[in-house]
Amino acid sequence: MQKLQMLYEGKAKRVYKTDHPECFWVEFKDDATAFNGAKKGTIDNKGVLNTQISAYFFNLLAEKGIPSHFVSLQGDRDMIVKALKILMVEVVVRNIAAGSLSKRVGLPEGTLLDFPIVEFYYKNDSLNDPLINDDHARVLKLATPEQLQLMRQTGLQVNRILLEHLSDKDIYLVDFKLEFGIHNGKFLLGDEISPDTCRFWDKHTGEKLDKDRFRRDLGDVEAAYREIYRRLTGNTFQINEVQGNR
Repeated sequence: MQKLQMLYEGKAKRVYKTDHPECFWVEFKDDATAFNGAKKGTIDNKGVLNTQISAYFFNLLAEKGIPSHFVSLQGDRDMIVKALKILMVEVVVRNIAAGSLSKRVGLPEGTLLDFPIVEFYYKNDSLNDPLINDDHARVLKLATPEQLQLMRQTGLQVNRILLEHLSDKDIYLVDFKLEFGIHNGKFLLGDEISPDTCRFWDKHTGEKLDKDRFRRDLGDVEAAYREIYRRLTGNTFQINEVQGNR
């Protein structure tokens, strides 16, 4: 498959057309941003690690019956995906209080929630991706009621699968963000699932193994992403050996 002109460049990825009308080519970048772009930097090998980690999770979810846009890996930091029309609603599922939830409602970070919380956010950088409810999404015509219900149901399904899987890897799944889109009339999971979009804590020490290390200047950011890759795949990350580990 051939990579053609770039369609879009975001904070973490570039999306290209291909010579196949049904597919896009996604290139993962090492660039890192936080606080809606107010903080910028680079995390060595982040693009490669997030590509491999996302492919791992998309394959896991496909085995459990949850379809996504993922088609195949294409090089170490590139993947072929189905061409989605992205719905402008981000879905966040939370198991443990952290980040904006702690700031918004005063729950101390680390508080175990009685049940998973599902939140919707308006995917709009100029508005700082505000928290919205179902009515906001419907008034703004961001998604239909049926699509919102599917987002909630799928988010909770993904949560159950990942919680069980990651527990065996000694990882707490604190929270995560999902995006969805439409491909030939089908509702599919899109974007990525990685330490950029999830909060992962070590099950025994509570050590943060995700992008919070960058947000909070905790150091060892790349090492945290490498550790997630190691626990998932059982392999120590070596950039020249990723191709051979597939």
